[in-house]
Amino acid sequence: MPTSSDMTTHTDHALLDALQHQVAVFARRAEQSRLGGVGQARNSMDRAAYLLLNRLDQEGAMGVKALAAGMGIDSSTVTRQVAPLVDAGLVTRTSHPEDGRAVVLQLSERGRTRLEEVRASRRALMALVTEGWSDEERDSFCTLLTRFNTSLSTITATLPAPSAAS
Repeated sequence: MPTSSDMTTHTDHALLDALQHQVAVFARRAEQSRLGGVGQARNSMDRAAYLLLNRLDQEGAMGVKALAAGMGIDSSTVTRQVAPLVDAGLVTRTSHPEDGRAVVLQLSERGRTRLEEVRASRRALMALVTEGWSDEERDSFCTLLTRFNTSLSTITATLPAPSAAS
């Protein structure tokens, strides 16, 4: 079976090199700015907290295992990341109604309010970054970036874990 490198041409190599470079630049800039928005809420919530709160807001209350599976991370990571959110009153932790040993996580009203503040700040940043773009360009970029992230997630899930350096 041919590998992806067997299926590329010299022209493809140049384009793929340019693409990987732009993705690396994007990752660095995103990390530097944390894409944290503008105004008072700028950089006031880390990426892990934002993603957890956003998922609970979009999908509703759920257990740690379901949240971890949906985010592609392990349960211990979710437990560690959600602890400060519970302490801050942004997430509530209750016992599962059918299995008292299981935990159900839910976005609190305080969490919902805080998440909306951060979303508004991040929307403002996206508006600034794409100020000269048409609605069609924004839509196209969002569609392609979503497709890229989905493909990356699918592929990385199938790759073997990196081995420790010998």
